[in-house]
Amino acid sequence: MNIKFSGTGSYIPTQIIKNDDFDMFDFRDVHGVPLPYNNQQIAKKLQQITGIEERRYIDDQLVCSDIATTASQKALSDSNTDPETIDYIIFAHNFGDIKKGTIQSDIVPSLAARVKHNLGIKNPNCVGFDVLFGCPGWLQGIIQAYAFIQAGMAKKCLVIGAETLSRVIDLHDRDSMIYADGAGATILEKSDETGGILSFENASYTVEEANYIHFGKSYHPELDINTKYIKMHGRKIYEFALTKVPLAMKSCLEKSGIHIDQVKKIIIHQANEKMDEAIVKRFYELFDMEMPKNIMPMNIQKLGNSSVATLPTLYDMILKDQMEFHHIQQGDVVLFASVGAGMNINALVYQL
Repeated sequence: MNIKFSGTGSYIPTQIIKNDDFDMFDFRDVHGVPLPYNNQQIAKKLQQITGIEERRYIDDQLVCSDIATTASQKALSDSNTDPETIDYIIFAHNFGDIKKGTIQSDIVPSLAARVKHNLGIKNPNCVGFDVLFGCPGWLQGIIQAYAFIQAGMAKKCLVIGAETLSRVIDLHDRDSMIYADGAGATILEKSDETGGILSFENASYTVEEANYIHFGKSYHPELDINTKYIKMHGRKIYEFALTKVPLAMKSCLEKSGIHIDQVKKIIIHQANEKMDEAIVKRFYELFDMEMPKNIMPMNIQKLGNSSVATLPTLYDMILKDQMEFHHIQQGDVVLFASVGAGMNINALVYQL
């Protein structure tokens, strides 16, 4: 049984936030002490490490399920799918719907249920549920949909990855400059064509790693300590990712039976340009090879880190020829990989 992507869609917010737009922010360290650098120096250093020049935020009136609906509509149209034939809607996110001006997450009903409602699907056998798996959530949703279809529990699934990180950032934490908003959606179904999902790998590390990314108080000591924002231990995440992700990618590739020379693109979670390059370089070193040129498409420079949305939006952009120097076609093999809160990692080999 071959299980393939039959359609993709994405929503890229229109509000562009450049690094200079953070110039007046009052950044502080974990102890609440103002940083000993001006914001231009901070922004320059961040760009050198992460590659981020600008990021996208959603408009004030929108929430996560809204942009997920738009991405889903595009994926349904791209695959010529009748929404009533969808068996599962699997929605990967981490923070739910958060209205502008608040910090409260709203996840009742589930965001998958909201998307189903927005799409006007009446079929009660179309089941929607949410996945909370950190940044690898969309890829984990794909793995779950694959399992449902393989088991005969479904024929067609809609898998969404969407996030609005701009609504959960601490404006006194320089890491807030990394985060962005976005949404991507994919239709997965049985196919008579060759290829499709060839193998996958996933894992969760929670003994010492569970709180590397967490919710914590603002770095400004005068703000309400009961209001929480996204926080991360960047150095620990970097070291974890460089150790675990290349090994997961290698194991996944070996399970697929595909030779490394056949991999056309590595589509990796857009977390940090230097970290991603180091992960892919180390992956090739496991095969005693140098990292090939143009193997790793990146859009973090203009879109920032939108968590679960980075993989599906990047993949959609490549398919739609919106990434210069990066093209894939029928028969090409791509390797997906991601790492994020949990700490969770996964990888997947797919042949178009």
